[in-house]
Amino acid sequence: MADHIIDATNAIVGRMASHAAKLALKGDTVKIINVEKAIMTGSRDYVFGKYSHARTDRGQIRHGPYIHRNPDKFVRRIVRGMLPHDKLRGREAIRRVLCYTGVPPELKSAKAEPLGPKTQVSKLTNLNYVTIADLCRHLGAKV
Repeated sequence: MADHIIDATNAIVGRMASHAAKLALKGDTVKIINVEKAIMTGSRDYVFGKYSHARTDRGQIRHGPYIHRNPDKFVRRIVRGMLPHDKLRGREAIRRVLCYTGVPPELKSAKAEPLGPKTQVSKLTNLNYVTIADLCRHLGAKV
């Protein structure tokens, strides 16, 4: 199977994650680098409020919902949401998705494949977005 390297810099995280999920379901290994530079659309107050509410006001601390604070785990959870993770093919697909904060040394010389223009920040009609690093820092990460 093929090995895909995706650079998440200035990519809309949902569109990038759906692309990665499709590749993983086909049986390819997907490595996503620079996940802290991906963006989530929406105003800063809306996005921060949505995830703060999910962490504090819904459920109990030990019973979920679990929202990771590290950017690599946060983005991997988004990709998992686009896979049938309760079925065998989805569990195998999520094992083939690897997310990295920054660029690891073994991938420094590798060429990252560009995503289409639909996944980039330039596609947005307004400038309301938050980077994953800012969101995770708001949730308590030490990024």
